[in-house]
Amino acid sequence: MNDLSFPVPVWAWLVLTAAIAVMLAVDLLLHRDSHVIGFREAVVWSGIWIAVGLAFGGVLWLWHGTQAAEAYYAGYLIEKALSIDNLFVFALIFTYFAVPAAYQHKVLFWGVVGALAFRLVFIFAGVELLERFFWTAYLFGAFLIYTGYKMAFKHDEEIHPERNLMVRMVRRIIPTDANYHGDRFFTRVNGKRVATLLFVALVAIEATDLIFAIDSVAAILAITTSTFIVWTANAFAILGLRSLYFCLAGLLRRFTYLHYGLAVLLAFAGVKLILSETRVGKLPIPVTLGVIATTITVSIVWSLVATRGQHGMATGTAAAPDRNRRRRPGRR
Repeated sequence: MNDLSFPVPVWAWLVLTAAIAVMLAVDLLLHRDSHVIGFREAVVWSGIWIAVGLAFGGVLWLWHGTQAAEAYYAGYLIEKALSIDNLFVFALIFTYFAVPAAYQHKVLFWGVVGALAFRLVFIFAGVELLERFFWTAYLFGAFLIYTGYKMAFKHDEEIHPERNLMVRMVRRIIPTDANYHGDRFFTRVNGKRVATLLFVALVAIEATDLIFAIDSVAAILAITTSTFIVWTANAFAILGLRSLYFCLAGLLRRFTYLHYGLAVLLAFAGVKLILSETRVGKLPIPVTLGVIATTITVSIVWSLVATRGQHGMATGTAAAPDRNRRRRPGRR
């Protein structure tokens, strides 16, 4: 792995944090009316977030040179690719809980805020472990290889959101009403403050992303242990997750073979991490960037060609719940 050690002044962290907070605030302000996100709006916002993410790589290039920018782009690409696979699970959760399309953006917004917090903790903890104990590179590497194996060969295992430990804990600890009350996470029923079903859906999203965060952070740590680069690559990739969901809602079912490409990337990151602590040493970042870009491109093109002519979900809307197959949780 490449540590790319360079000093990052406190003001840079403060400016970055303030910029992310402002972008999140603008996004929340523009979508405060809980309207259904259309395809055109999603494409525009996806373009904005991607442009911001790519532009920051340019800032790093001007500030600390080509190697820092290459490491950032490699991390950004792998996080962006892994986030596409996350969208499948988000669609399943929205379908299972029958979340109305108008409220899905709010759930994803606060889900992203939680994802950023999780990743920040994992990044600093992961870097500290890798720098203090060399053998953690083997541990993280083996974990990534195993995760890649599971993604390739056990990707179709059914997921049950209601069985999630965090969701079950919330329902036991917090009084929950099995209905939606507009876009509110909490409301009052018979004078008692209770959590709504929308809050339960948010917990399911957060719990799922907590697992995804471990994979994605470990994969980027295989590229560099610079906390600033790892954090910014994660943050700018995650910021566009909401718009990407609504943008790709009509194509999700066509990404049939994407998980094979992601499995290759996770296994590659694991091998790279292990090799960094052997005589082979660190693989050049341009090689890593090339492998990531090629793998993502091949898996997406392969999926689209293989599913050409098939009709997926309605473009511009999230996965519509199949009300004949599943009833809303809590209803009897």
